[in-house]
Amino acid sequence: MRARLVGALRAVPIRWRILSIAALNSAVVIVLAAMIWNGAQVLGSAWDDVRQVRESDRILALLESETGRLQNLIHRYINQPSPDLFAEILLLREAVLGTLTDRAAKDPMLSGSVEELERTTDRFLNGFGELRTVQATIAKTYEEQVQGPAKDMAGLYSIIEGATGHRDALIWPSLGKSREAFTAMLVAANSYYLSQSVAAADDARRHTETIEKTIPVMIDLADNDLQRMALQKLATRTTALQEGFAKLSEQLTNRTELLRNTIDASQAEAIGAIDDLSTKMRRREQKAQETFDRTLGAISRRVLSIAVIFLGIILSAGVLIALSIRLPLQQIMAAMRAITLGDLGREVQGTRARDEVGAMARAVEVFRENAIAKRQTEDELRASKEKAESALLELNTAQQNLIDAERLAALGGLVAGVAHEVNNPIGISLTVASSFARRSEIFEAQLRGDGGLRRSQLDEFVQSSRDASQQLVANLTRAGELIQSFKQVAVDRSHAERRQFSLSEATDQIIASLRPVLKRSPTTLQVDVPEGLLLDGYPGSYGQILTNLFLNAANHAFADGRAGTITISARPRGTDDIEIIFADDGAGMTPDVQRQAFDPFFTTRRNEGGTGLGLHIVYNLVTQQLGGRMMLESKLGQGTTFRIIMPRIAKGGAQSTESDGTSQWPNRTMSST
Repeated sequence: MRARLVGALRAVPIRWRILSIAALNSAVVIVLAAMIWNGAQVLGSAWDDVRQVRESDRILALLESETGRLQNLIHRYINQPSPDLFAEILLLREAVLGTLTDRAAKDPMLSGSVEELERTTDRFLNGFGELRTVQATIAKTYEEQVQGPAKDMAGLYSIIEGATGHRDALIWPSLGKSREAFTAMLVAANSYYLSQSVAAADDARRHTETIEKTIPVMIDLADNDLQRMALQKLATRTTALQEGFAKLSEQLTNRTELLRNTIDASQAEAIGAIDDLSTKMRRREQKAQETFDRTLGAISRRVLSIAVIFLGIILSAGVLIALSIRLPLQQIMAAMRAITLGDLGREVQGTRARDEVGAMARAVEVFRENAIAKRQTEDELRASKEKAESALLELNTAQQNLIDAERLAALGGLVAGVAHEVNNPIGISLTVASSFARRSEIFEAQLRGDGGLRRSQLDEFVQSSRDASQQLVANLTRAGELIQSFKQVAVDRSHAERRQFSLSEATDQIIASLRPVLKRSPTTLQVDVPEGLLLDGYPGSYGQILTNLFLNAANHAFADGRAGTITISARPRGTDDIEIIFADDGAGMTPDVQRQAFDPFFTTRRNEGGTGLGLHIVYNLVTQQLGGRMMLESKLGQGTTFRIIMPRIAKGGAQSTESDGTSQWPNRTMSST
């Protein structure tokens, strides 16, 4: 069964098999996306209800907070009226009305209950207007009908006291008792007006009754008409005070009832309406939350079911498709393994299939046939390879020989130049010595002659002897210096020994060995190498670098007897490196020449005997033996500058330039156009 299914699937190209899996995955994604989108709509609606309910709850909580605060401010204003409290009440009243009209009226869940809330709130706020009217009436009653008679009574008491001549009068005790009752009555009336205390009202009434009782007694005890007239007016004002206090008590009671029935009751009714709405909001929120949870659970179950069904289908199809690909591939792998092991007689299976794996099998069959043909030519290729390797070895040997010949040629040129330079002081010394010998023979003949020796002859011989000795010493000293310098340079170049040397001294010795070349050309040499620059490295390599650069400049930068200047300078670069600059103002290089300047066997004067190894050797010595870096800057007609940055302690080995030529070729040339 499996073989038949695999055979049937192999009739379908692999790309269509893979696309079928992708199509099944896409179908799963589409179905799940549709289900999720549908559920998201329901969840979004439920979540909108939850969010709207929470927003409505915040509005109701704000209304409840504002109405409660407004009630407290009204109570404070009734007990202690002030412009600041009244202004704050007006602002809060506008805030409550604004919350109702701007936010609650636009809320879809509160819009049906806004009218009831507005009606309750209007009654609550209108009650404050009525309460203010009552409060104004109470204040007027208190001022006109309580404080007015009280002021008159205080004046009458002063008149009565003034009409009483002395304190021993019979009326004085009753007058004092009445005056004390009047004072206590005023205190109790003020306390009742401010705090509405029942005890204060009772005290005020009791003290008023005391005043009424003492007035007839004082009239009987009066001893003049002024006292009697003042006491009669006092009785009248006391009656007016009682009536005003009673009216004040009635108005305060009305105010209390109005405050209780209009303000507090309306606020309680508004709070009740808000609580009812909050209860409805919580029920609706609970319902929306249940819808949200129920829809989420249904979506999860559906998604899980669809995912399980499609997963089974996809796994089954994937296994069959994998078998239709894996089994033929195993056959091809077995054939390729046999080919790699040398079993070329085994045929590749599945070459007749028309799918991509069949194409691979046919390709492997072609590969097997090619392997058979390749085996036949391996012997011929092996022989050719051996010949090529032998030729390469000979080429490397020839290259190294050319490099060694170039070094020996440079050293030979150095020897010839120094020999020519040393020949001058030695030739002069020989001439002076010969002349001095002949002069000595003449002096000896004169000394032995019969004529005797004059003093002038003796002085002349002494003077000529002194001149000859001075010339001999000077020329032989010059020759010794040249020989010593050449000896040191030759030792350094012939023995690549590592030692510590002074850069200034080594440069002077090398320049001394190059003097013959300088004398034959109009080139000026300027050296700026400060004392104290010590290197731990290979002075022979440094000498060969400087010599090759100098000869390269003499042959290329100042060809055909061209005059110019060569500058050699050095300076410390940090604490670990030294920078050496070799510059000339000669012919310069083109960009193409710069790119190949350090390549071996590259020369622009091959027809004139150039080997193209001078700068290549310099580059190898700098980068490998001394462990430094070398940069080239040149412009055509403006000269060339070589910048060499090498460490104070060489990092290369003594034999770094002695290996085969191919491994030492520079892999990068830094240049500037």
